[in-house]
Amino acid sequence: MRRSFTNIADDRGGEVEISLPDALMSAFAMCSLKSPSLLAFDTQRVEGNLETIYGITHAPCDTHMRERLDPVWPESLRPSFKRVFGHLQRGKALAAMVFLDGHY
Repeated sequence: MRRSFTNIADDRGGEVEISLPDALMSAFAMCSLKSPSLLAFDTQRVEGNLETIYGITHAPCDTHMRERLDPVWPESLRPSFKRVFGHLQRGKALAAMVFLDGHY
């Protein structure tokens, strides 16, 4: 995920405190950890070790994550999604989720 997130253009100029890949990986971590809210993820961010698991050097707080990710064009995330989805298909991780005519 991180490798594909580094290919997404960051429209901010100059030096930034939290990189776009870190912000995107934080959003991915929030979903994969099944955090019920940004506030709950913020607590995990402070308590947990996101760098070891997700390679996140600086995770944004809940407000900064919203501000950072709102301008990201959803279509720019499609290649990342397709890559992960392809790996899951090839590894047969989705086989149990096929329900009708080969659809997931």
